[in-house]
Amino acid sequence: QVQLVESGGGSVQAGGSLKLSCTASGFSRDDSDMAWYRRSGNECELLSTISSVGQTFYADSVKGRFTVSQNNAKNTVYLQMNSLKPEDTAVYYCVSSYFHYPLTTTTGACEGYWGQGAQVTVSS
Repeated sequence: QVQLVESGGGSVQAGGSLKLSCTASGFSRDDSDMAWYRRSGNECELLSTISSVGQTFYADSVKGRFTVSQNNAKNTVYLQMNSLKPEDTAVYYCVSSYFHYPLTTTTGACEGYWGQGAQVTVSS
């Protein structure tokens, strides 16, 4: 069964940090690229991508604050979030190109089809 399990969400004050994890099962990280999205209200936003060989992309809204990384041996990707702002409050989802293609299309990316998502709440 293809599944993604996100963890590490929580509540922090502005300026704080959180690290999200996303562990994949049912497929190998070597076969796909991964992305982090977030949903706030009706808006679904692409934040970052990482290829199986470690190439990364960041949206302007998180560049310099968020860092994506991976441990392929653990089939896990991470999103280190620093200098958090209230506008970062959202449900965060990881997505794989194994079942969501193109990886950067927002349609369907924030629906929780493959994982429950992680709630991040940043208070001012």
